[in-house]
Amino acid sequence: MSPCSLLALLAVISLTLAASPGVKVKLTDKGIEYGKQIGMASLQQKLKTIKVPDLSGTEKVPPIGKVKYSLTGMTIVNLGLPKSALVLMPGTGVRLAITNAFINLHGNWRVRYFRFIQDHGSFDLTVNGLTITADIAIKSDETGRPTVSTVNCVANVGSASIKFHGGASWLYNLFKSYIDKALRSALQKQICPLVADVITDMNPHLKTFNVLAKVDQYAEIEYSMVTSPTISKSSIEFSLKGEFYNIGKHQEPPFSPTPFSLPPQDNNMLYIGVSSFTPNSAGFVYNNAGALSLHVTDDMVINILLRIKERLCVLFQIAKRFPGMMMKLLVKTVKEPTISLEPNNVTVQASGTVTAYAIQPNTTLSPLFVLNMEGSVSAQMNVTGVKLAGAITLNKIEMTLGTSYVGQFQVQPLDNIFLMVLKVVVIPKVNARLEKGFPLPTIGKMNLINTQLQVLKDYMLIGTDVQFTG
Repeated sequence: MSPCSLLALLAVISLTLAASPGVKVKLTDKGIEYGKQIGMASLQQKLKTIKVPDLSGTEKVPPIGKVKYSLTGMTIVNLGLPKSALVLMPGTGVRLAITNAFINLHGNWRVRYFRFIQDHGSFDLTVNGLTITADIAIKSDETGRPTVSTVNCVANVGSASIKFHGGASWLYNLFKSYIDKALRSALQKQICPLVADVITDMNPHLKTFNVLAKVDQYAEIEYSMVTSPTISKSSIEFSLKGEFYNIGKHQEPPFSPTPFSLPPQDNNMLYIGVSSFTPNSAGFVYNNAGALSLHVTDDMVINILLRIKERLCVLFQIAKRFPGMMMKLLVKTVKEPTISLEPNNVTVQASGTVTAYAIQPNTTLSPLFVLNMEGSVSAQMNVTGVKLAGAITLNKIEMTLGTSYVGQFQVQPLDNIFLMVLKVVVIPKVNARLEKGFPLPTIGKMNLINTQLQVLKDYMLIGTDVQFTG
């Protein structure tokens, strides 16, 4: 097999094995421009640290002859990058193009000629037409975080003008072209390494990307990149795992993400697509952790449980068996809930049970009956801070008798009572947890502003602008 064929085969295999993302993040031109502004401020400060080495040499200056010179103490007094652009290179990376930049320096000069004549003074150097072109690669590191590196850089100094002050400055004007060349060369040698440093300095900030974010005592969510970024002419798209796991136990659910594509919107800096896989993986995790259960006791809904007890006493005369009976209900899921996303609609289907217990004087629980439940709720989703949160409302509930330890009975007379339990206790508890939300993918001290959320077919789309506070 030829090397080219082998590389092609490996590429196909890697694409085949790459997991479909649960979450996608798209950085638009608007977001790239904002990032460029932050980066250019850093680059400008970095370039001001250029250390121009002292220059010395000997030149023949007619009619004087050999002149020894030295330029020392050169410092940058001003530097401007008035025109810059970040150009996306599809499939490759980003190109930084800076034009019409300028640097102003101040330094000291000294000359010696005719062996014994010495003179000195100061000078100002202005470098105009400075251009910098740097190609930047964007990839995924071993932790699934984005990483950047400089793959090519070219810096050119267009022209330089020197103005000498003091002493026999007329002498320097005779051979300033030699000095111009030396200074331009010294500057050009330092610019690209400093540009590379600025690009490298971005990686510690990118390391703050929350590839594994704790949600609560039960769950964490993983946002590692499943492939390298996809770069087009107008955006950079990141494919993230977007999967919930039990803390300390990464067990895959019995379902996988369904491929989806983000729409070509570009009004915001950033778009985050959260597929139905992500909340469904949350349901799998919380169900496995036993977190989708709730005990309902007399002190929580005493009037409601009293009505249940009265009803049971009428039906089965159980007061003789459990005099002064206190009750407890256990509401729990029997499998992970299923979340479906349709345009403007989030629906959760859940299967569960309600087990009723009588509390004996010695606190022993005696089961009374088990009801099977099939229910549906609607969810309203929102973004609060850098978290995705929500709240649910009950659509419908169907209950059937599973097991009875007090004799067979019709569930229908109890429907309204148990419906009240769900509305008064269970749903408020669920909403209190949903209100806290779960973390969205972020980097460092990033705030989301001007945020909108749409529910589309099989995914939620969050359009937002971004603001960094540090």
